[in-house]
Amino acid sequence: MTAASPPAPWIIATRESRLALWQAEHVRALIGQRLGRTVELLGMTTRGDQILDRTLSKVGGKGLFVKELEVALEEGRAHLAVHSLKDVPMDLPEGFALACVLEREDPRDAFVSNRYADWADLPRGALVGTSSLRRLVQLRALRPDLRIEPLRGNLDTRLGKLDNGGYDAIVLAAAGLIRLGLAARIRTVFQIDRMLPSAGQGALGIEVRSDRADLLAALGTLNHQPTRLATAAERAVSRALGGSCSMPLAAHASWQGDTLQLRAVLGHPQGPQPLLQAEASGAVDEIHCAEKLGERVAARLRESGGQEILAALA
Repeated sequence: MTAASPPAPWIIATRESRLALWQAEHVRALIGQRLGRTVELLGMTTRGDQILDRTLSKVGGKGLFVKELEVALEEGRAHLAVHSLKDVPMDLPEGFALACVLEREDPRDAFVSNRYADWADLPRGALVGTSSLRRLVQLRALRPDLRIEPLRGNLDTRLGKLDNGGYDAIVLAAAGLIRLGLAARIRTVFQIDRMLPSAGQGALGIEVRSDRADLLAALGTLNHQPTRLATAAERAVSRALGGSCSMPLAAHASWQGDTLQLRAVLGHPQGPQPLLQAEASGAVDEIHCAEKLGERVAARLRESGGQEILAALA
């Protein structure tokens, strides 16, 4: 009697940036440890990686980072894709699903500079780099005297532009720096009450084809439910407002015991209008409850003047 052949390896479609590869390797190790499955990587270059001379809001949004990976899933060249959840469109295309969301890393934004210890130390007129409209409007609210210019490229490219003297400081997601062993580059982190993160920031999501019940069931065991619920609430704010890269929107949820507290900020990219803020909290134990909480916060933003901003952005 011959022994049964081992199951064929699962294949992860991943971008080829150093951070994306770290994330894919992290998921590969987790699947090996928890599910006992062999995993291989399929490295790919996305449109978001190729277009570096324009801001994401002008070339199609963060979905440019995931489309090619979804094509690989659709064609059967890969079984799953690993994404930074903040890069995943609020509504997945038909035929795709999030199998799970992994436990979140630090969701805050990091201040990185070779000359200044804190954003408050920057002199008037200092040049700060960020590719995010969300960060732009919040930085402008904190320090209207700063010059804020676009900064595109992967994490190493952005750090290289800072090190070559192109900027006095840059703002990056703390999670990426921590994951790549670059936490020492962080001079300080922006506390949540100063700089609200992007929906899903710091969390990883695993996407599969929605008809792969076997993968959905197996990968579902890796899900971190507190993170899944918090990010579902955050993403619901953006979905209810038609969120995209052209919208300066931030949303972040945190747990206070069994209660989920959700805050959101909406700004105008042209300024100098004040930021609009809204929050709500409630007991959340299922995805639809989290999404209802997000919709409630979105409605409050609309009622407080957000509708005018949304009309201006349309």
